[in-house]
Amino acid sequence: MHHQLKPPEAATLPRHLLEDHVVSLVRQCRSLRALRGAHARLLRLRLPRLTYAFALSKLLASCAASATTAAAASYARSLFDQIPEPTAFCYNSLIRALATPTNPTADAFLLYRRMLRAGSPPPNSFTVAFALKACAAVPALGEGLQLHSQAFRQGLEPSPYVQTGLLNLYARCEEVALARSVFDGMAEDRNLVAWSSMIGGYSRVGMVNEALDLFRDMQAAGVHPDEVTMVSVISACAKAGALDLGRWVHAFIDRKGITVDLELSTALIDMYAKCGLIERARLVFDAMVERDTKAWSAMIVGLAMHGLAEDALGLFSRMLQLKIRPNNVTFIGVLSACAHNGLVDDGRRYWSTMQEMGIKASMENYGCMVDLLCRSGLLDEAYSFVTGMPILPNSVIWRNLLVASQSSNRTDIVGLASKKLFELEPRNPENYVLLSNLYALNSQWDRVRYMRKKMKDNNVTVVAGCSSIEINGYLHKFVVSDGSHPEIKEIRVVLREIADQVLRSGHKPWTAAVLHDVGEEEKEIALCEHSERLAIAYGLLKTKAPHVIRVVKNLRFCPDCHEVTKIISKSYGREIIVRDRVRFHRFIGGNCSCKDFW
Repeated sequence: MHHQLKPPEAATLPRHLLEDHVVSLVRQCRSLRALRGAHARLLRLRLPRLTYAFALSKLLASCAASATTAAAASYARSLFDQIPEPTAFCYNSLIRALATPTNPTADAFLLYRRMLRAGSPPPNSFTVAFALKACAAVPALGEGLQLHSQAFRQGLEPSPYVQTGLLNLYARCEEVALARSVFDGMAEDRNLVAWSSMIGGYSRVGMVNEALDLFRDMQAAGVHPDEVTMVSVISACAKAGALDLGRWVHAFIDRKGITVDLELSTALIDMYAKCGLIERARLVFDAMVERDTKAWSAMIVGLAMHGLAEDALGLFSRMLQLKIRPNNVTFIGVLSACAHNGLVDDGRRYWSTMQEMGIKASMENYGCMVDLLCRSGLLDEAYSFVTGMPILPNSVIWRNLLVASQSSNRTDIVGLASKKLFELEPRNPENYVLLSNLYALNSQWDRVRYMRKKMKDNNVTVVAGCSSIEINGYLHKFVVSDGSHPEIKEIRVVLREIADQVLRSGHKPWTAAVLHDVGEEEKEIALCEHSERLAIAYGLLKTKAPHVIRVVKNLRFCPDCHEVTKIISKSYGREIIVRDRVRFHRFIGGNCSCKDFW
């Protein structure tokens, strides 16, 4: 009927038929352009005021349901602003449109506040759920906590929509204790989204054992996972470097016939790369029928992490040949590959390419360039680059500059960089430890003691080095001089054997890594129980060759432990892969893949 309807006919039709016409017209729209066209046709009909308000609300709802761009959100707002007395349905539709994860802003929460101030209509459970979704997308924990409090006062908290929204918010904000509290209170209302959100929350903070335990509970409860759930589980394995668990999850996906879409394929690439099996990551990548920029970027970043600069840069060239536009994440991989292999000229050229392509550099991109210049000893160029940045350098950049300047005895840059660090992060323990390390290297124990006193006065607690190793599907974590492991006696027997092998090799311990003004013997004992050595010793205790020992460390590899691991790999005939905060180190036969450049 709507194709032939003219303004004179519209004036004679009863309201319910006009509304049927509006619904029919809007339902046929499959794009923002089609919605705008329908809007134009409705305007030409000169509908009565109430019917036109109804038409606007339907256009708004349709726009909100498919809003994935800023243009769609803007159009939704313009529709809302034309409605004289918006209903709760209208408010909900616009909040939903503004809550899109692809364009997270505070506008949705501000609209919710405007609704509260207006007093009428009152928000309902859908209003709160959409507003929570907006807070999760930003993420904005403070505003989310306000919403939780208001939902409680308004009696809306028990709604399953609100509960799911709260769970998703807390999980995305890495507040896993709050998320788990909501999850435990949901009882019979736990749907697939709730299970996936909670697993995703554990994944984000690296609680891989908890994520996998919950995944098993989910199956026992008869809830079937989808590709979104599996991305969270795979991401947990990637973050923890849990290869055996990751392989098991991949096999589960194949066994259950879960659709391996672009996002899940990319997560698998990332997992295998971060778990040290870059060859398997490449197999997943090569098997993909369709690849987007994220997939290419994940593969390039993975190759760069493993020090495979030639492969990473070759893949980038192929990406450009296929006319696939890179983004700033792609260039993080490209520039990292150059930095870890000392390819200064290539790095400069790729930086120019990024500028020419109009890709806005992120802080990580700037950090990669500073890292490249610092590693290559080009301190003056690095300093000029940092001071010429159009955005304020962050602490990571100043830390890189500080370490490189100390190594080159550039006291002028050391003073400036340390000052900037403490201005940006006066309570970050890493800054205190870094400066203490630098002072200890030169046996400046008075300054080391001063830094420790300053930490104590400011109530700053050092983040302990932590290393983990996966054995039989369970993640074992160690910190320095950790005596809590149930098999610590057996581990220390292996450590003594390692110490004997190291002594016979003629290695002289690098005791400057110990930040205590004690004797050399005490320092050597302290080095023997660094977290990475405990984890490697446990790997030697629990596995036999040719099993690869895989360790993940939260901080940079200790230089002395790096040398000792080379000795272990040769003496025991074992392949050892260590992922530290910077890159992968693959030890075979007394050599490391980083070639002592990391």
